[in-house]
Amino acid sequence: MQQPQQPVLRDIVLVGGGHTHVGVLKRFAMRPEPGVRLTLICRDTHTPYSGMLPGYVAGHYRYDEVHIDLRRLAEYAGARFFGDEVVGIDHDARQVLCRTRPPVPYDQMSINIGSTPRVDSVNGAGDHAVPVKPIHRFNDRWQTLLERVKHHAGRTRVAVVGGGAGGVELLLAMQYRLSRELVALERDPGELTFALFTRGERILPTHNARVRAHFLSTLARRRVEVHTATDIVDVAGGRLQGADGTWHAADEIVWVTDAGGAAWLRDTRLALDDDGFIRVGDTLQSLSDPRVFAAGDIASQVNHPREKAGVFAVRQGRPLADNLRAAVTGRPLKPYRPQAKWLALISTGDRHAVASRGGLCLAGDWVWRWKDWIDQRFMAKFNDLPPMEGDALKATRTSRVALDEEENAQAISAIAMRCGGCGAKVGASVLSRALSTLRPVDRDEVLVGLHAPDDAAVVRVPPGKAMVHTVDFFRAFIDDPYVFGKVAANHALGDIFAMGAEAQTATAVATVPQGLEAKVEDTVFQMMSGALEVLNAADCALVGGHTGEGMELALGFAVNGLIDADGDGALSDSVLTKGGLRPGQVLILTKPIGTGTLFAAHARLGARGRWIDAALESMCQSSRRAAACLREHDATACTDLTGFGLLGHLVEMTRPSEVDAELDLAALPLLEGAEETIAAGILSSLQPANVRLRRAIRDQAAWVEHPRYPLLFDPQTAGGLLASVPAEHAAACLEALHALGYARAAVIGRVLEPGEALEPIHLRDGNLRE
Repeated sequence: MQQPQQPVLRDIVLVGGGHTHVGVLKRFAMRPEPGVRLTLICRDTHTPYSGMLPGYVAGHYRYDEVHIDLRRLAEYAGARFFGDEVVGIDHDARQVLCRTRPPVPYDQMSINIGSTPRVDSVNGAGDHAVPVKPIHRFNDRWQTLLERVKHHAGRTRVAVVGGGAGGVELLLAMQYRLSRELVALERDPGELTFALFTRGERILPTHNARVRAHFLSTLARRRVEVHTATDIVDVAGGRLQGADGTWHAADEIVWVTDAGGAAWLRDTRLALDDDGFIRVGDTLQSLSDPRVFAAGDIASQVNHPREKAGVFAVRQGRPLADNLRAAVTGRPLKPYRPQAKWLALISTGDRHAVASRGGLCLAGDWVWRWKDWIDQRFMAKFNDLPPMEGDALKATRTSRVALDEEENAQAISAIAMRCGGCGAKVGASVLSRALSTLRPVDRDEVLVGLHAPDDAAVVRVPPGKAMVHTVDFFRAFIDDPYVFGKVAANHALGDIFAMGAEAQTATAVATVPQGLEAKVEDTVFQMMSGALEVLNAADCALVGGHTGEGMELALGFAVNGLIDADGDGALSDSVLTKGGLRPGQVLILTKPIGTGTLFAAHARLGARGRWIDAALESMCQSSRRAAACLREHDATACTDLTGFGLLGHLVEMTRPSEVDAELDLAALPLLEGAEETIAAGILSSLQPANVRLRRAIRDQAAWVEHPRYPLLFDPQTAGGLLASVPAEHAAACLEALHALGYARAAVIGRVLEPGEALEPIHLRDGNLRE
């Protein structure tokens, strides 16, 4: 019997993926703290490095070169990544409140969300100006502007509001890139005009006179209008107004000024300064709540005020990580004093930069190369993740976390030899607290359900209905129990929908790693909250379940469904089985494939975070409406894609139908990144078993080298529906599926008359000339 790993004793929750928090993750990755779990909550999976943003806008770097993959970094650090937006704090319950998921408990938390441009402080700016933060929104607008300039001739007037280093650097980068695009198209760069507006008497007010003079000269040489002492008070479509009443024309307005703290912070107990930033002491703890830390632009270090600059956020990574570690282990925290002077490297867009520090001013192309070297080295720390060696892999069983008497008893119990049988159940009080707030959907047929104190559920079968039963169970493949619960429920419901049935009731079975009662309770609550959202949306009543201890988190459901039947119990024609394929029909797949290889790659740090985001979004999409749509378009056979992969499930359909089938490899809808991970040789552990079905492919040897061939065997989790539809209904069916949100639904093949050969599956590549 294996001894369990060190249980979770304390939770550190990191809110935001700023420069400081990536440093914290890296330090905990290199030296884990036994018993301490990190959770990163961030709306965006890829966080930009602000120092390289102008270079990205100027076209010197690709998107991935200037972004840190937070999901991948969190996986490397052994931290959980929750893709959501924080909207509040419950200080009494010690919970972080999120926009779309249940609250997340913390023992210590840290906030590193950057600043928020206050466009709403100026009339019309919120509607007509583009704030540079959040950067993902700015990037979307920037890409739109790029395309508009390239494809539509005519004058474009760009205005940047903000005369600090950020505004000047961004304007010059935009001008450089857009001008080069026009030159490449043999058009006149004079179509573009740029203007800079600042309420201050001078640009770059925190830099020395020589630096300002250099940039004023650069702006003049590049024919940029500079409006100093111009306070913008109104913004409208195509123009902006200064305090003196003068209107200035502008087709695109970028806002790089008036930053403040996020609005939700005002509703917390945290002490804020006049601009809404969190006031912190020398240990980076909030002055009003020592369990809350803050760093980067969102923090205002009261004893050492500094301007908002990325250099401070980067350098706070180490002291913040050390103090968070000290806070959860009961050791003294150490003060941090930021440097009084710092080096700023400001680019001019054209691979030229200026170095500014105190009275120093150095300029030249070599400064840009120096800046590029520094930036590339910084990014390599977080994107080129080395394999763990030595002590980093040896999380000792002895934890330094300070526990009270009750917690210590629970921790000793959690790491002791555990009982089997009913002794391995999760405690009744823990389970009842976790499930007490869950509200399953009501169904008239449920006579005894989840919250009734009985040994089993009692469910009535309505007249004219027959029961459909299915069961699915698997261990967690991601570290977010809420999302895992949603995927597990969708996966279990897939069999019901594929047969044309409606889901009626579900019984859950779960295993949860042992640990402190509060941690186990939250895991069950998070997981079942996600599952219940899916079940309730499907009008499926959760009527009971069983939760036991296990080494890994796992969840499954036994689901009952209802399907039409006559008085003698015979099924109606609306039932879809695997044996209903008919020659001449087309094969429709409602979701893209590739989950097996992608999550195998994720476990090896070989997948980009956005690939995993897209895969999870697909897996969380219910197949309920897709199944109804397929029936409306006269589908005669259907199955859901799961562990056997596309080929395995198609073979299961051809055998009872006594037909052959043809698949078009070029037509297969694939999840983003699946081809890349397959090409890298990263396969699911179930793939070898699925590959045994290759004997069902006619001329199999001719297709082995095709880049999409391995994806035929890729096991799917919560995959789409594979159905046969009359060819004359295919176009209308696809149009309806797309309208319902199944954007990647596609015709992937056709049903053939049975051939003389034993192999029922024919392959083709529609992109190749036949």
